[in-house]
Amino acid sequence: MSEEKNKAAESLKAITESKELADRMGKIKHKIMVLSGKGGVGKSTVAANIAVTLALEGEKVGLLDTDFHGPSIPTLLNLEGRHPESDGKTILPIDFSEGLKVMSIGFLLQNKDDAVIWRGPMKMKVIKQLLTEVNWGDLDYLIIDFPPGTGDEPLSVAQLIPGMDGAVIVTTPQNLSLNDVKKCINFCRQLNVPVLGVVENMSGLVCPNCKMIINVFKTGGGEKMAEEMGVPFLGKIPIDPQIVEASDNGEPFVYHYGKTEAAKAFAGVVQPLLQMEGKAESGIKTVSSKEEKKEGMHKIAIPVVEGHLSAHFGHCEEFSIFDVDLENKKIIGQEKAPSPPHEPGLLPRWLAEKGVNVIIAGGMGTQAQQLFAESGITVSVGASADDPEKVIISYMNNALELGGNTCDH
Repeated sequence: MSEEKNKAAESLKAITESKELADRMGKIKHKIMVLSGKGGVGKSTVAANIAVTLALEGEKVGLLDTDFHGPSIPTLLNLEGRHPESDGKTILPIDFSEGLKVMSIGFLLQNKDDAVIWRGPMKMKVIKQLLTEVNWGDLDYLIIDFPPGTGDEPLSVAQLIPGMDGAVIVTTPQNLSLNDVKKCINFCRQLNVPVLGVVENMSGLVCPNCKMIINVFKTGGGEKMAEEMGVPFLGKIPIDPQIVEASDNGEPFVYHYGKTEAAKAFAGVVQPLLQMEGKAESGIKTVSSKEEKKEGMHKIAIPVVEGHLSAHFGHCEEFSIFDVDLENKKIIGQEKAPSPPHEPGLLPRWLAEKGVNVIIAGGMGTQAQQLFAESGITVSVGASADDPEKVIISYMNNALELGGNTCDH
């Protein structure tokens, strides 16, 4: 097969996968990320109990565990050793209970103690496969659990699902955790992912004898931080020894201990999720006018040298990054960012972290184009060395002329 045919086949595959992904996600009304800036804050426990609480409210819920290096959901729900089935075309999530389906990378490991040693591009590929090939069917909510921090996994999902409803961010009350959570909030803002609210976990210890709450890690830090950062505060979950016992036994805490203060706190956390606007009919999500405007927004990067589009993106002095409203053909804002060191694989990740989803260049090698695609960034090559703003205007008006790739290696 010729090189041109290879490129055509790759392009067709990308378009097909994109349509499959859009069709799959279009059947899910609300997609919610559960994040934490730091490990050990009980994020997976919170994610699992949010999912179960929503299911107990009569909602159809999916729970996706994307923690490649320490998947906890199979343990928390007593699903270790289970493996998903396939209908020949798609992967079928495991039915945990009526109203709750579960998928975890842990189900795909032959041995639960196997170490997953993958770099970013491989993680992106597997996450895309999970989102595209897992047949959730019609859901009211998809709760997505992530490893701690702001690395490849949440970045990949945020880019692959541009219509993300938002993120629930889990912290503990002490400053060590709160400082990292602020970074998590800023990460969401850079990617235009709404912060639905902060949950303060381990907010005091419920004494098993007198039932009084002892502030082991102090309390109120998460609420104060949420106020300072201008995001909602969803509630405090106290430490309860029964949460530990239920988690170790693979029993959903909110189901087995529904009358406890901690279970009532989880019920309070999900109330704003149950009241979310823009609910869909017949599995098709409807959006408000504000959301429609957001769907037309793009971040477009142009490599620049001496004030003009650079013939090769890797040799530029800086990047002009434009915020563009494609629907109304308007430039909303512009940022000039000095180019980072020209190291293999660095530019796609760097631009993705800035929220860029399109790059227009004069030339780019095939391998580099693949790396950008894996980072969720669309590439247009063959643009002439013109003023960046003129290039953007032509792009918005579908009048950008693309010649040959000046760097096809």
